[in-house]
Amino acid sequence: MDKKIKKKTWTVKRVVTYTGIALFIVFVGYQFIFADRRSKLKIDREKITISTVQRGVFQEFIPQTGTVEPSRTVYLDAIEGGTIKRVVAESGALVKKGDVILELSNLNRELDVLSREASLNESINRVRETRLGITQNDLQQRQELASIDNQLQILGPQYLRQKQLYEKKLIAKQEFEKTEADYQYFKERRKITYEVYRNDSIDRFRQLNQMNFSERKMIQSLEGVGKILDNLVIRAPIDGQLSHPPLDPGQNVNTGQRLGWIDVVGSYKVRVPIDELYLPRISTGLRAETTFNNKDYLLEITYVYPGVTNGRFEVDMNFIGEAPVGLRRGLSLRLRIQLSQSSEELLLPTGGFYKDTGGNWVYVVEADRAVRRDIKLGRKNTENYEVLEGLQPGDQVITSSYENFGDNEVLLLN
Repeated sequence: MDKKIKKKTWTVKRVVTYTGIALFIVFVGYQFIFADRRSKLKIDREKITISTVQRGVFQEFIPQTGTVEPSRTVYLDAIEGGTIKRVVAESGALVKKGDVILELSNLNRELDVLSREASLNESINRVRETRLGITQNDLQQRQELASIDNQLQILGPQYLRQKQLYEKKLIAKQEFEKTEADYQYFKERRKITYEVYRNDSIDRFRQLNQMNFSERKMIQSLEGVGKILDNLVIRAPIDGQLSHPPLDPGQNVNTGQRLGWIDVVGSYKVRVPIDELYLPRISTGLRAETTFNNKDYLLEITYVYPGVTNGRFEVDMNFIGEAPVGLRRGLSLRLRIQLSQSSEELLLPTGGFYKDTGGNWVYVVEADRAVRRDIKLGRKNTENYEVLEGLQPGDQVITSSYENFGDNEVLLLN
């Protein structure tokens, strides 16, 4: 009798099939729940720049280029026009104060000066003659008063004696009356003459003061007229090095024309043009650094020019302490102008990433990948950004350009 064989429920085939299905479901679930679904891009590590975030001293500054100029320059402008008669000092020469640089000739001006001098001398002589007449009149009036006083000195006692004699009937009436009349006449004459002298003296004092003042003014004008011809001789106003354009004898020079300039030797400043964007932050006292012949030097802003031209304003800077040896007018210097005091901050080196992200996020390297992370940056100089949020010391950040990375959140580094 045949025996019925019982069929197994879990065969090898079935176990394998269900196990495969279970593993597939687990894989799909894992991928759905736990797997990294962020967009990724593979890049070559050698084609990017990776920088380390670290703490350091942050100094906010702006790089600028300045031009070396003498600390003081005096310009030579023609006060009088004319024709160049002789060039005494050539451009580049070292001159002392008062040295003759060039001479001009102007025949019309010379004739005009002679005419004005003659006219002023004539006016001065007239004033002196008038003053002499007033003085002589004063002397005559004083002499007349002295003569009247002399007569009164004689007639006064004579009148008193004759009056006593007449009262005693010792002299004739006619003789007494003549003496009395003469005495009264000189008394009245003295009174009138003194009154005239007193009034004339007041007016004479006023006239003499006016004439003395007028004479002084005319003498000053005469001296000034004489100095007009001195303006035809151009002299050095200070010690220094002379510079001037080509000047030749016979060349015509107009009034006010610039004939050259003199620079103080050995003392220099730096004229720096700066973008108007920084105008509110620039003031006197700010410092800057420069390197000349492999040596660092400090400068300080001493003057800020108020005008803005073509979007830029200018400042003058002087060296603090020792100035570089070998400076020349027109030499260019690279400067770093400090806009704030230095402080210790978390720093991220500058790079092309900022152009693509605006400083709002970066790729932070984690082992063999770089992950996008939001950050916040503050101030900037030519070397570093100030990190405010999102990064820690030691973080590795891709600081080269992100232009070819698209919107991928993860970069896989090869």
